Order: sequence, then C-alpha cells, then structure tokens
Amino acid sequence: MLNETSRRSRIQPTLKPAIGPKLLFFFVIGDVVGTGIYALMGSVAERIGGALWLPFLAAFAVAFLTAFSYLELVGKYPRAAGAALYVQRAFHIPFLTFLVAFAVMSSGITSAAAAARAFGAYLQPFVEWPVMPVAVGFLIALGLINFRGVAESVKVNMALTAIEVSDLLLVIAIGGYALGAGHGEPSRLFEIHTGDQSLLLSITAATSLAFFAMVGFEDSVNMVEECEGGARIFPRSLLSGLAAAAVLYTLVALTASLLVPAEMLSAAKSDALLKVVAIGAPAFPLKFFAGIGLLAVINSALINLLMASRLLYGMANEGILPPVFAAVHPSRRTPWVSILFTAALAVALVVIVGEDGVKKLGGTTALLLLCVFTGVNIACLALRRENVEHTHFRAPPGTPLLGALLCGDLALPVLSGRPASDYAVAVGLLGVGMALWEVNRRWINRSAINAKTIKKS
Repeated sequence: MLNETSRRSRIQPTLKPAIGPKLLFFFVIGDVVGTGIYALMGSVAERIGGALWLPFLAAFAVAFLTAFSYLELVGKYPRAAGAALYVQRAFHIPFLTFLVAFAVMSSGITSAAAAARAFGAYLQPFVEWPVMPVAVGFLIALGLINFRGVAESVKVNMALTAIEVSDLLLVIAIGGYALGAGHGEPSRLFEIHTGDQSLLLSITAATSLAFFAMVGFEDSVNMVEECEGGARIFPRSLLSGLAAAAVLYTLVALTASLLVPAEMLSAAKSDALLKVVAIGAPAFPLKFFAGIGLLAVINSALINLLMASRLLYGMANEGILPPVFAAVHPSRRTPWVSILFTAALAVALVVIVGEDGVKKLGGTTALLLLCVFTGVNIACLALRRENVEHTHFRAPPGTPLLGALLCGDLALPVLSGRPASDYAVAVGLLGVGMALWEVNRRWINRSAINAKTIKKS
C-alpha cells in the first residue's frame, strides 16, 4: 500500500516547469540585490573604514563556496525544500531539521524588519516622518498585501531586478563622472580602521555584516521543480548571477569609498548611498534615486515575508508545528494565521531593537543564515557517500569543508566581532520556535492518548 504522502503526490499535479536559464539568472540577481546594499553600506564603513570593497569581496567568496554545496545538493535531490531537506537526508534528526527550517524562516522575518527600517530612512526625501512608526506601518501594510494574495512571478521579479540594477549602475556612473571631474580620493580605498581590534578581526567583523547583502541566492533552489531542465541549468545560472551581483556590489563599494569619507558614510547609516549620490552629483534629484531604493526595499521585504509565512504554513502542514498555522482563509485562500504571526514578529523586532535597527537586524539575518550555511556545507560532505543514478554537479574538492569552516567562523563571536544583540535576537527567535515545537509535541501526544481511549471504549 502507498503511504499518504505518496498517494497525495500522485493525486496532485506537478509544478509547471516555466523557468529557463535566463529567468533563473535574473531571479538569482533579484534575490541578492535588495535591502542589504542600500541599507548597510554605512554600517560596513563604520566597521572597516574606507576599504569597503574588501568585506564585500570576502563575503562573496564565502557565498560562492556555499553556492557550490547547494549546487551539488540540488543536483542530487532536485526538490523544492532547500536546506531542511539536505540536513534531514544527512543526519535524520527531525528536531535539527526543524531548527534549520525555523532559522531560515526567522531570517526572512529579520530581513523584512531590517527592510522596514531602511524603508523609513529612504522615505525621508519625500516625507520627514519618524522612522519607527513608518517601519511599523510598512510591515502592517505588507502583511495586508500578503493576506490579500500576491500573484508573484519570476517575470515580474525580472522587471524589478532590472530597475534595481539600473539604480546601482547609476551610482557607479555618478562615481565615474565625479572621478573624471577630478573628485574622489583613491587613498581611502586602502584605509582600514582597526581601532582596538586586530586587522584580521576588523576585516572579519565587517565581512560578517556585509554577508547580509549577499544572501538570497539560496532561495533559488526552491524553484528547481519549476525549471526547464531541472537542476541541469542551475550551475551556470546561479554562479553567473552571483558573480554579476558581486561585480555590481564591489563597484558600488569602490564608488562610495572614493567619493565619501568613511566617517560620513558611517554617520549616514541607511542613507549612505543617498549621501554618495548627493556628493557625486549635487544637481541630481535625490528623490528619483530614493524612489528606486524604496522599490528595492519593498520588493525585498515582501519576498521575505511571503517566504517566512509560507514556510511556517508548510511546517504546520507537515505536522511539526501546531496545526493552527496551517489555517487558510476561506475567501482569500492565504495562510492568514501564519501571515499574522510572521508580520507580528517582524513588528515586534522593529520596536524592540530600537535605534540602528538596520545594522542589528541585518547582523542577525546574516548570523542565522551563516549557521544554516554551515549545516548545508556539512550536509554536502556527509551525503557524498550517498550515490544517485543521474549525473549532477559536484562541488570542487575541498570547497564544502572550507565553506563550513568559514561560515562557522563568521558566526562565532570571537572572530566575527558580532555584538551580543545579534545572538540575543537569534536565540529569542529560535526559542519561540522551540516553544512551538514543544506545544505541538504535547498536542500530538494528547491526541494519540485520546484516540487510544476512544478505541478502547
């Protein structure tokens, strides 16, 4: 007899393969380019000084190592489950798998909360409203949009990506124009402010924060069942998309450092790129640039809240979270309880972290995903003894081990220089997950006892 899962998989239609290599390439870029580069340039400058390009390049190097592991695993197991699937196949520990899935969901919530704070900052050229109320209102509005139902497609993502990339290319063009006019200071490119830290710690601390701007590429593995050619098209599209984002970010970092002293970038915080445009091209309308920045932040926040609510819904559907989170609204056909819960968590984070929220929440997002990436790299090593019949991409020798070591190092407080707040927020979110896990476990046990009692009677 077939089990229930197999029976459902035969009854339900499969996903339509509609994504080709080009759309996947733009999907990867669109997932990476977003809040991070707009919101964290000033915070990274505060940690490293003028050598902004260095932590961004280092963060991309770590991201590439992990991307190799993802490509090997999605090639072996071309199903839309991502890190949770790989960890479960490697270790067969349901609670560990749950923690990985909940960490991914939590990273979506912290990323959306960081985007909300950045939205408040980028709104200032239009309306000078306090950032906190704007951020809270922004999240509530996104929650309502999420509840109503958002028909997202990769073609829309492609159009939005083109707009966001054009905005960053504009920053680079302004930098080129300013340098041609004799402005800028090349010596700043090699300034590293160590303060009371060692050179290595200063670089790793900045890299651990800059890593927030690199995440998003891992979401693409969840699209594998909707790709034409399945996992076969992934290696070229994912690596070329990640490389394009790396070049774009590095050029933006070089432009910012050349035109604006690190102290001014640091003081500008989430407005750092606006400061670059204002200094490089004083006559350029800041509202135009800020408007595109708002679009990037909105897109990033909405995608993350959608991901978080659907992942919570999926975990409830699989029976590893209380079934209330699997509730679907009868008319809107959206997981309304999961949407309400994730939006409420994001609002709570915005309020709790207070000032400098983008830096704190961005740091927590990077921390959560670095822990997940460490697990994925280790899972890649563990699953190499498991053979599959079809051919697939294989990560270059040593890259999964090196990726695990570097991701683990960047997550540790000793080497990353992370503030305690990053760990406090991450532990708090995972604590919420463990509490929900325990509630669900007790509910299942009680249901089983009641079922036995009814059967006996």
